[in-house]
Amino acid sequence: MALFGVSLSRRYLPVRGEGVYLRLSETGDYQEWAELREKSRAFLTPWEPLWPADDLTRASFRNRVRRHADEMARDEAYSFFVFREEDDALLGGLSLGHVRRGVSQAATLGYWMGEPYAGRGYMSRAVRAVIGYAFKIQGLHRIEAACLPSNEPSKRLLERVGFQQEGYARAYLNINGQWRDHLLFALLESDPPPLRTPGQR
Repeated sequence: MALFGVSLSRRYLPVRGEGVYLRLSETGDYQEWAELREKSRAFLTPWEPLWPADDLTRASFRNRVRRHADEMARDEAYSFFVFREEDDALLGGLSLGHVRRGVSQAATLGYWMGEPYAGRGYMSRAVRAVIGYAFKIQGLHRIEAACLPSNEPSKRLLERVGFQQEGYARAYLNINGQWRDHLLFALLESDPPPLRTPGQR
C-alpha cells in the first residue's frame, strides 16, 4: 500500500477490534468524512480546537491525509479512521500522537466520534483495539490521555478501558477558542486489564 509516495509496512495495516476496525485515512474517504463532521459539528465543537474556515474542504482533507502519512513515516503519530465492521460505515477517528521513543516509549491518545454513533460503545471498542496495537505492535510502554472535567462520557470511557487519573492540568489545551483545564489519565503496559463482563461495552 502506498500513500502519496510513502510506503507503509504491515505495522500500519488495519487494526481489528470487536465489531470495528481502524485504518489510515485515504483521499477516497473525503465525502463520508466531510458529511459526518458537518452533521456532528454542534456535537463536536465544545470538545475540540476551533475548526479552520476551510476545515471541511477537499483540499484541506488531502493535506490532512498527507500529513498523517508523513507523521507515521517519521514515527511521530499514528492516526486512524474508525469503521463499523458490518457495513464499513465511518464512525469517527482516533490517534496516537506525540510519540516519544527512547526512555519514554509513550504516546498521547486522542479520539472523536460522529454524533449518530456516540454512546453506543464503538469508541470503547476502538480504544481497546488501539491499546493492543500500541503496546504489542508499536512497543509503547505508556499511553496518556486528557479530557475536560465536564466531559463525563470521555472520562467514563477512559476509566472503563483501564486508564487511571493521574493529575489535573490548568489551561492545558485551547478548546473551542478558550484555554481549558484538563484531567490527565494514563495507561501502562504493565497495568492489569479492567474487569469486564461478557458483552460489556
